[in-house]
Amino acid sequence: MKRLLFFLGLVIAAGCSNAQTNNGTIAHYRILKPDSTFTQWTDLKKGQPAMIIYFGTDCPHCQQLTMEMKDRMNVLKNIQIVMVTFSKTEYPWMGMIKNFERDYQLYKYKNIVMGTEYPDYLKYGFYPVQRYYQVQTTPYIAIYNKQGKLTKAFSKEPKIDDLVAAVKKAIL
Repeated sequence: MKRLLFFLGLVIAAGCSNAQTNNGTIAHYRILKPDSTFTQWTDLKKGQPAMIIYFGTDCPHCQQLTMEMKDRMNVLKNIQIVMVTFSKTEYPWMGMIKNFERDYQLYKYKNIVMGTEYPDYLKYGFYPVQRYYQVQTTPYIAIYNKQGKLTKAFSKEPKIDDLVAAVKKAIL
């Protein structure tokens, strides 16, 4: 019994040593997009600011934020936007992600990519966005500057003017 407990302790310690810590850098995400392809943090363009938005397709605050962002896309077009949800990929959930993209016409914006982290949510070696940022409510937003350092985080829906101001600061 002691050997089993010792072995389990070693396994847990090894797993914790591989855990990514939130040290102001972007989460190591991998998401499945509505077109059934994957994208990950390494696909972001170097030297450009980025914004991670953790959202729910059925979240009224997320829907409102998305509509307001579209109205301010003249400012937001200069930041890479990654919208990550936690929805499953089986029917009907992936359809909800596709509908969200279609309803808000996010496919029109080259700087926006969206998808779900669900396929890798519990796989060893990947670091779910929700856990990395310790998301409690949606939308959660993290904004990174050109150097890839966190400049601002919003743990709940911000006023659009506050979001735009934070993006402008990250772009400079």
